[in-house]
Amino acid sequence: MMDVTWLSAILVGAGCLALGFFVGTRKPTKTLKTASAAAALVVRGAKPPLEIEKLAEIIQDFKMVLVVRNDLKMGKGKIAAQCSHATLGLYKKILHRAPKALSRWEMCGQVKVVVKIESEDDMLELQKRAKSLSIPTHIVIDAGRTQIAPNSRTVMAVLGPADMVDDVTGGLKLL
Repeated sequence: MMDVTWLSAILVGAGCLALGFFVGTRKPTKTLKTASAAAALVVRGAKPPLEIEKLAEIIQDFKMVLVVRNDLKMGKGKIAAQCSHATLGLYKKILHRAPKALSRWEMCGQVKVVVKIESEDDMLELQKRAKSLSIPTHIVIDAGRTQIAPNSRTVMAVLGPADMVDDVTGGLKLL
């Protein structure tokens, strides 16, 4: 005869499996099927989906790269805080405009790579390159209360298909 603890474990496992099934099969959020639907969103103030949303359906491997300005000579704690700001800022920026892309990134283990760049101008050039490929970015602008001057651009986050992100940031060295 089966022990009561084994029976409990099997019942809990079955419950979790059922819950996962129901959560996974719920209807996704509304998608824009027509240009007029996208235009209606713009009129109401909502922004249309980002280009990477389409790529999330066909490309498996997504990652985020955090580009840290090395010329600012930030301390380790400051870099950690600025990278956190960049990650959260980009996440919030694309949460409603590219939910499939975020889900794909989360399913990939939320890969984050931190690299360094030598100047603000180089960072802005990198952002232009990302935008030309329709890859979303977020640059953190520091308030200047601790180590660096106010309004300094400290870190840029880039999220998208790994190959496309590598086309933008692949030439940079790890921090």
